[in-house]
Amino acid sequence: MDTDFRVTGRNAASLFALTIHRGDGMVLLGMDWKNGRPPIDFVGFAIQYREPVTDFFKTVHNRIGFPGQPVPEDGIRTTEAPIQKFRWVHFPFNADLPGKFTYRVTPKFMGAAGALTSGEAQEAELALMRETIPGKLNVAFTRGFVSSQAFVRNFAADEPTIITLVPPDGDQGLDFVPTHADAQRALAWMGFEARAETLALLDRARESGAEVRAIAYDLNLPEVVTRLEALGDKLKIIIDDSDRTEGHGRPNSPETRAAERLIASAGAANVKRQHMANLQHQKSIAVRGGISTVLYGSTNLSWRGLYVQSNNSLAVHSDKAIEDYFTAFESYFTAKRAEDFRDSPSSAGWIDLGLDGVDAKVAFSPHSDANGRLDEIAADIDTAESSVFFSLAFLGQMTKGAIGPALGRALERPDMHVMGIADAEVRAGNLGLAVLTPDNRRRVVRASALTGNVPPPFLTEPSGLAGVDGNQRGTRMHHKFVVLDFDKPTARVYLGSYNFSEPADDENGENLVLVRDRTVATSYMIEALRMYDHYIFRVASEANDGAARPLELKRPPQPGGTPWFERDWTDPIRARDRALFSRAE
Repeated sequence: MDTDFRVTGRNAASLFALTIHRGDGMVLLGMDWKNGRPPIDFVGFAIQYREPVTDFFKTVHNRIGFPGQPVPEDGIRTTEAPIQKFRWVHFPFNADLPGKFTYRVTPKFMGAAGALTSGEAQEAELALMRETIPGKLNVAFTRGFVSSQAFVRNFAADEPTIITLVPPDGDQGLDFVPTHADAQRALAWMGFEARAETLALLDRARESGAEVRAIAYDLNLPEVVTRLEALGDKLKIIIDDSDRTEGHGRPNSPETRAAERLIASAGAANVKRQHMANLQHQKSIAVRGGISTVLYGSTNLSWRGLYVQSNNSLAVHSDKAIEDYFTAFESYFTAKRAEDFRDSPSSAGWIDLGLDGVDAKVAFSPHSDANGRLDEIAADIDTAESSVFFSLAFLGQMTKGAIGPALGRALERPDMHVMGIADAEVRAGNLGLAVLTPDNRRRVVRASALTGNVPPPFLTEPSGLAGVDGNQRGTRMHHKFVVLDFDKPTARVYLGSYNFSEPADDENGENLVLVRDRTVATSYMIEALRMYDHYIFRVASEANDGAARPLELKRPPQPGGTPWFERDWTDPIRARDRALFSRAE
């Protein structure tokens, strides 16, 4: 059954089934053969799409071709070099266009002479960029693609580093002015919907004269600070001041300088520095007065948060959510120590977000031992029936709590499809990423792996930035979310600033949101899968000890040989992957 988050191809004459899952600004295409296995001459899928209010199809390009096939710098059309996968996440450059995108997927076959022929195509259409649940909530992601072929092709071909777009050190953030020739377009592309949602909310607040409450951990982005200043005394803000020797509490940190500017614009009584028992780690904004919106999530109000890292924001539109946030904010603002907030009603447990027809709630940290959320979340992971997807910064912290072991148990279950990425230390003081695969293996890769020995035709990508993130140095993945059973009516997702760790539960100021809704869960599932695919390729690249060999598509095999899709039927995990994303229910 077609829904607003999933549509299917309806061509009965086509040999394969197509299901398209809607994310926010992206789609997941899932394909499967209808009857048995594909014929031996099947060589992949051509993918085309038509943007809203246009009458022509664009063709998705492949970065690799068949042996001996020339591949242009911008790739080769999949009508000539098909995708040899049964799922594909597509992130169109113009994903922000309103209206429905139409996707056409065509099976391609190759004869003995090497000529390609087409089978019956499947088509389906859906909107990419609109409110996730109109009038109630919106999921917004950063693109998080600085280390990507797309970034290199679009913005770094003539400028191999990104320091013309983003300051190399976060301490320079408030004074930094981009010098990149196409900075405006590049930053909009990098920050994507999370940036647009944040800036638009602050602009609407200023225009309407609304009250604003904000809690900031990293705060070094001029376009945010100037908007906060423009709010005058309508703004009341808490800014983290943890670590007075190296972190935000330093006398000349961007956060301290931003606080001084906001004291001048909003008044000293409206600005507070705070770190609870460890950190004031929230990244949240609430607007009341003609507008009723709270912005939660993992996205720091910083250059790194919006333009380098993979992050998410969740905009909630509800009068009740606003009132509860304002109450929690005052409990933080008046707290002299973490214990004061733990004793407040805002810390006691889940608070319903007041969204009619949507089961969504929020919890604010730090919690007392009796009100902690970690064990409850771990128990919920244990009840998952089909799948667990996650993207978790600082999983290393979670080994001391309940979440790491719960994910480990899920990975060991043969009936579960578990995929995700988390941070990992690749050498002392430097972080990379751990890609956890459905076969219960952990593969570690540097956050920017394509900086040397790059397999043709791929391009060298930008290396890491320094930043002010302390032990987060080099962090590219900053999400904190877990998706359970996206394909079932019981689908749910946990998200927020909350790191799913003991410090997040009982020491830091945090927000944790739980949404039980398939539309929202599907959006986060696709983001998890997008990042998984993005980095699993880098795992393979970094594991290559010899000279990088060109990557090529496979032609139909000689008699007795195996086709490119053999493992998609003989490997139980790959077969489950193929079925999970292609089925309509």
